[in-house]
Amino acid sequence: MNRPKVVVQPPDARGLREVTMGGEAVGSAWSLPGLRKVLGRLGYPQDLDVDDRSSICWLGGGSGTWPDRTWKRRTTIVFMMAGLLGSMALLVVVGSPDFVGALTFAGRVTGLLFVLAGVVQGVAAVAVLDYWGKRHLKLSGAVILLGTLIALGSDSLLLYLWLQETEFTPYVLIYLPLWLWSLWAIQMLTREKAWTGVPYPKQFAAGVTATALLATFNLAYSTMYQPSSAPVLFDLKVKFGTPRMDPVRPVIHVPVTFEARNSGKVPAYVISDGYGVYGVAVKYASDESGLLEWREAVKGKSGGSDVGRFVKSPTRSTISAARFYGPGNWLEPGEGYTRERVIQIPKSAGYDTIEAYLKMTLMRKDRGRIDDEFSVKHYSWDTKEGPFYCPPEACYDHILNRGRVRHNNNIINVTRRPRYVTSYYGLTGSPTDIEAYILSHAPKSVLYLGKEAEDEDRRERKRYGVAVAEAMAVVPFAELSSQAGT
Repeated sequence: MNRPKVVVQPPDARGLREVTMGGEAVGSAWSLPGLRKVLGRLGYPQDLDVDDRSSICWLGGGSGTWPDRTWKRRTTIVFMMAGLLGSMALLVVVGSPDFVGALTFAGRVTGLLFVLAGVVQGVAAVAVLDYWGKRHLKLSGAVILLGTLIALGSDSLLLYLWLQETEFTPYVLIYLPLWLWSLWAIQMLTREKAWTGVPYPKQFAAGVTATALLATFNLAYSTMYQPSSAPVLFDLKVKFGTPRMDPVRPVIHVPVTFEARNSGKVPAYVISDGYGVYGVAVKYASDESGLLEWREAVKGKSGGSDVGRFVKSPTRSTISAARFYGPGNWLEPGEGYTRERVIQIPKSAGYDTIEAYLKMTLMRKDRGRIDDEFSVKHYSWDTKEGPFYCPPEACYDHILNRGRVRHNNNIINVTRRPRYVTSYYGLTGSPTDIEAYILSHAPKSVLYLGKEAEDEDRRERKRYGVAVAEAMAVVPFAELSSQAGT
């Protein structure tokens, strides 16, 4: 049977030798066993004498010339695939929560881009087998280069965000090695000129650049621009109703209405709130010496910053106090909440004025999510509360709520330590007893925060868009008594 002679071409730069027959490529081989497999497919016997010049023509070296370093090539394949698959897993883990559950469109787009980038890296990992194999696909090198550039860009972004705070997070043990791997991979692919075979290299580069810019724009929009463009706006109102005298007891019933409404464009969590009704009594200074107490008043030792020429030593007594809407609840734009109370005050009470106060600390719901554990109350006076217990000699009674707060952009979550929001409500209902803090640790007590923690709280409040809303109403007690008919 006459057939064209088999020609084994000289080894290329990687050591692969192409096999042709009649001028057409019929296969390629890294080694002599690989050549015998090609010959077997062509119908040659397995025991063919490969040195028989009548059957095989050798160019650029004989049957013993196989420069391929198998171990090096396979090691490269393992490292390239490991890096691409690791980066794929990281991007999917980072992007999936935002793609599925982000509250903003920009956040979902950013999550989708991360997931799609992970898919590209998965395809690139498969392409490694072809590119460091026999290169049947022309674009396998370009696909690997694209996946590696994605790894370099995404890991550089994560490292940049991590370096802003340099807080330890387990994820840094993933994206730091992957960043180093991407530098090695880019260097290797550049040396290999992996872009060879791309039909439109300029368009390819433009597409990669456009995708990177889109991801950067969405990230910047969701983390910086949007919070400043739509601030938290809440309208709080406190109003006294018409008092009534009790027909049996010497008590005045005073209706008080507390109202809150989200008048802004973003939903907001309530992380701390409460109201209080107080009776204020003052001593009268006929000698006009009241202003002499202003130093003590502004330091809060005489009932706040109230001063007057003809009054001195004002004292506030709590008549009624409670939480209003409750930590962990939220109000959507346009949604409101109203609570009405009837306060009982003895007609013989020696008050000069009655004050009603409402305070709410709010956090943008599109900037972060608070875990369900935040709705659980902890009581400082209960010895069974563990770290929440505070001995009476150390602090007065208060209620604590604490939960993990997660940034709505998961990229931030993987580059920062966990944040905890702690709500603190003192039973006096005083404005100073209604507070909330966001810290990178869970302090045993929020009553004694150091300067470092206070600085961190201010920084985190800005990051999560925390705002405080307050409202107050004051009425002379004599007016209430007169309206009640006493």
